Amino acid sequence: MKRMIIQGGNRLSGEVTIGGAKNSTVALIPAAILADTPVSFDTVPDILDVHNLMIILKSMNVQSKFSHGVLEIDPTQIVEAELPSKAIKSLRASYYFMGALLGRFHRATLTFPGGDNIGPRPIDQHLKAFKAMGAEVSEEHGTVHLDATKNGLHGARVFLDMVSVGATINAVLAAVRAKGTTIIENAAREPEIIDLATFLNNMGAKVRGAGTGTIRITGVDTLQSMNTHTIIADRIETGTYLSLAAALGDGIMIHNVIPEHLESFTSKMIEMGVDLQIDSDKIFVPKTTHLKGVKIKTMPFPGFATDLQQPLTPLLSMAEGDSTIIDTIYPKRTKHVSQLQKMGMAIEAHDGTIIVKHTDHLHGANVEAGEIRAGAALMIAGMMADGTTVINNAGNILRGYDRIVWKLNRLHANVAIEDDSSVKID
Repeated sequence: MKRMIIQGGNRLSGEVTIGGAKNSTVALIPAAILADTPVSFDTVPDILDVHNLMIILKSMNVQSKFSHGVLEIDPTQIVEAELPSKAIKSLRASYYFMGALLGRFHRATLTFPGGDNIGPRPIDQHLKAFKAMGAEVSEEHGTVHLDATKNGLHGARVFLDMVSVGATINAVLAAVRAKGTTIIENAAREPEIIDLATFLNNMGAKVRGAGTGTIRITGVDTLQSMNTHTIIADRIETGTYLSLAAALGDGIMIHNVIPEHLESFTSKMIEMGVDLQIDSDKIFVPKTTHLKGVKIKTMPFPGFATDLQQPLTPLLSMAEGDSTIIDTIYPKRTKHVSQLQKMGMAIEAHDGTIIVKHTDHLHGANVEAGEIRAGAALMIAGMMADGTTVINNAGNILRGYDRIVWKLNRLHANVAIEDDSSVKID
């Protein structure tokens, strides 16, 4: 268990460079086991999820090496093996091994994945896709068994009852080495799905339509990597630093940005009164003094991302008037509310709506990061607050933010990570 210690009150300035997208990385690493050659990724974020995925790879005799943002994976000696339940349960994206193993071996067994507890996120749409492609599916005691060895994995028409990033990605992973053509309808359109398709296509896959509501995949017999895949910039990390820069910055330049992935977010910041200066691959956030409240409704991409409603909350508390947030993706994503209240923020949640009122003063407190983005909200609030803020369970923040302490301190914040075991108890 780790905790983050923040000495608040510092004004921030300087430059920060965004890392590769977490939500791409956690799909690309399982996708690597579909290759018949070694695979290399660049701009990989140094986050806990990457290290946990490497543990899972090792259990299947897949060697991996991570250094200076480059991750090399060699799946050529892969074997079927029981996957480590502790690593599986530490991150929800481990469920992408279902699709990848099904594509590679035509069968898979996984314990039910863990990750952030932000409300119901059933995997029924994933299983629906696998069944359509010929897999027999059974569940018992939190373990999912998939088996398509009898008749093989084959192409199918899959209509997702709800737009699901996870189900879309898992269906793609299973389909790329299946026989025939798979058509995924009502597919998610997130940039991370395009990134995955680009990686697969560069290895010889035939994935068309990624980024639209209909994806067509024609199965191939082999996938062979010929070059290093550079992971797209993390739009959620970008949005977090944009919010931080507007709240505390005296002028901050954010590099390695894909503005097109953030239009719903940056338009809200501009509506609030932040004079963003947006370039082709960077955004400058000047000192911001006057803000007004806004209404936010999270939606599937290209709408306002659910992962960005919490990092924006501390900035909303500085605005004149009330702001409202309705999260249509995860209505129960409110773990940050009670913790921000401890710091003096005027925020409340009722019937799926979060209301943020103007707050003049935040004070340090002992709080809990219930999940990644809740932790990001507390982190920004802690830097805004007077005094010391201690964020417990800070491992959740480290799961999603590349070299977060180093980056923040380079902007003149005062942030440190400690192991709880280092705390002396009299």
